[in-house]
Amino acid sequence: MKADDLEITIVFDNYPGKPKLTPLWGFAAFVQLPDQTILFDTGSNGPVLLKNIETLGLNLNDVDSLLISHPHWDHIGGADAVIEQNPHLHLFVPASLSKHLIHDVKKQVREVTVINQQAAQLFDHVYSTGTMNEEYIGEQAMIIDTTAGLVVITGCAHPGIVAIAQKARQILDREILLLMGGFHLLNESPPTIQQVIRSLQQASVRHVCPTHCTGDLAKAMFKESFAERYIEGGVGTRVSLP
Repeated sequence: MKADDLEITIVFDNYPGKPKLTPLWGFAAFVQLPDQTILFDTGSNGPVLLKNIETLGLNLNDVDSLLISHPHWDHIGGADAVIEQNPHLHLFVPASLSKHLIHDVKKQVREVTVINQQAAQLFDHVYSTGTMNEEYIGEQAMIIDTTAGLVVITGCAHPGIVAIAQKARQILDREILLLMGGFHLLNESPPTIQQVIRSLQQASVRHVCPTHCTGDLAKAMFKESFAERYIEGGVGTRVSLP
């Protein structure tokens, strides 16, 4: 059995999207499943995150779990505001997060799970890649196993977006229906970006929604290469399955 009735809403992003929402550097996604609601990252600013969530008609108190991809300010900046409003969260953090922060936050939420380098099943149909490249930055991505294929959400893809896609396929041995989030190609050259696109296509990634730290050039190249299988990312973007 796979996850169906999945809706993902980008609630924090530096790329503008729907009116009345505030774009700001960072990333966060509101992930709604039939039996679980997950906030993936928190952007860089708590008040902006909370206002965007409210404007989109979403309720932070519906969130069961918060998954932090990696400990950079533009992904954990809104965490205090989230936890203050909803302390009943189950928090999933990468092993790269400061041990002092982990110790402190355990007093503020319902439960904290530290994700090490091993891939982990978080809930039915929901997985973490495990903390990748822990010696460098240490980042985890989230995988959702749907009937139509895997949905992979990344924060900044510091370990490499191709490596993350390959890890997701290795864990569940299924094609990737959608790869979305920050692809970390902002300062890369056109040949490097083209090689990334080619590698993802060879890995049978069917749809992409690159945003945040992907960069304007890379977004344009992905749009040209993936054509109708490209989804424009920005604050307020909603993706629904089936």
